[in-house]
Amino acid sequence: MAFAHPLKKLLEEVVCPICLDFFNDPVSIDCGHNFCRFCITEYYDKWEIEEEGVFCPQCRKKFRKEKCKTNWQLASMVENIQQLGIRPENLKKQIVCRQHKDTLKLFCEDDDEVICVVCDKTQQHRSHTLVPIEEAAQDYKVGNIQEKINPCRRSLISKERVKCQRQQIFLEFEKLQLLMNEKKKHFLQRLEEEEKETLQRLNKNIVKLSQQSSSLKKLFTEIEEKCQQPAAELLKDCVLLRSEQVRLQEPELIAAELKDVYRVPGMMEMLREFTVDVTLDPDTAHPNLVLSEDRKRVRFGDIRQDLPDNPERYNTYPELLGTEGFRGGRHYWEVEVGEKIHWILGVCRESGSRKGQIAASPENGYWTVSLRNDVCEALTSPSTSIPIRTRPSQVGIFLDCEAGEVSFYNVTDKSHLFTFTDTFSGILRPYFFTGYNAGGKNTAPLIICPVPAQARRNLCP
Repeated sequence: MAFAHPLKKLLEEVVCPICLDFFNDPVSIDCGHNFCRFCITEYYDKWEIEEEGVFCPQCRKKFRKEKCKTNWQLASMVENIQQLGIRPENLKKQIVCRQHKDTLKLFCEDDDEVICVVCDKTQQHRSHTLVPIEEAAQDYKVGNIQEKINPCRRSLISKERVKCQRQQIFLEFEKLQLLMNEKKKHFLQRLEEEEKETLQRLNKNIVKLSQQSSSLKKLFTEIEEKCQQPAAELLKDCVLLRSEQVRLQEPELIAAELKDVYRVPGMMEMLREFTVDVTLDPDTAHPNLVLSEDRKRVRFGDIRQDLPDNPERYNTYPELLGTEGFRGGRHYWEVEVGEKIHWILGVCRESGSRKGQIAASPENGYWTVSLRNDVCEALTSPSTSIPIRTRPSQVGIFLDCEAGEVSFYNVTDKSHLFTFTDTFSGILRPYFFTGYNAGGKNTAPLIICPVPAQARRNLCP
């Protein structure tokens, strides 16, 4: 359909140069050009950089969004033209360049304006990037949609990742729980079998002792009867000789210890999640103790150092504390003891005395385990023997302040050694006793092991 020139001019006045559709709530800006309120507001919000305003899409003069005024006359004109039944698709084809009166077919990306093919040849737009107007409009719409959709897409991706991570955690712990249940069932079954075997051996001992008791009673009765006879009659019989035939059999000793050390799989890995970075406190060290520069290892030195006898320093035995103090939470650290034949490790109450001979017992605020000449003991009152299958070269200490427990582990064979249960008050600190050199047999240092990688993220900066 071809439009006459006057009608084309009229239609040009009622079409928004941004959306190329009939004006919807038309407004006028400072330079006099008209736009849909929505179109010019979105355009302004997109290109606003400075407080001075943005350039008009038509004449490139600056304007302020706040100064846009509703054009009631233009709105009435649009309404009247729409009643003629002319469709916007036809109007879009008739939008022409003001300067050259040619159809607007191109969009200049450098100047952000719609131009005709004649404008393309001018000096103003010769080196600019131009695209077809339909493509520019499509890109503009897609860009706006993408801009609104991207936050939603990122949110959905994030939620999906969280969902997958949650499912993964559930699956891993279900597998771990299944494994733990199987190991628990296996260990309890072995323990029950060992208990039955021990009871059977005890019952056999009881039967043997009962039989011996019956034989002895019978023999005692016969001896008493013979003792009542005259001497001549007594010598005629050799009943007394039968006493020599009674041999008392010693009952079989049944060991109180279990045959096996039962280890819980994955326990050490779980404990290491609570690893803390422990260092040695030189202000508490006995004068004969020699510390490394990084305060991670300590050994007994034959020469007593000239150090100030401050209140916190031990002055009798070769012992010292860790720098860190714990009042709550769960904390784990490992100490390498190597081939040492004498050591004591554990925790102690910070407020305890450090002068003179102090027994390392819970009554004095010490919860410790020791090794001396292959004899492992928990230093309770009296001490408690700890059976070990493998001599530890590395010891783990786990302090659970809320549960009131200090547990010790043989890291070498991943077995549990002993657990103290108590009510802790005040600050607790790691405790170390190196022992003496013992003629060169106990010269190896105590070494605090490095924090494993999986626990570093839990450490405070």
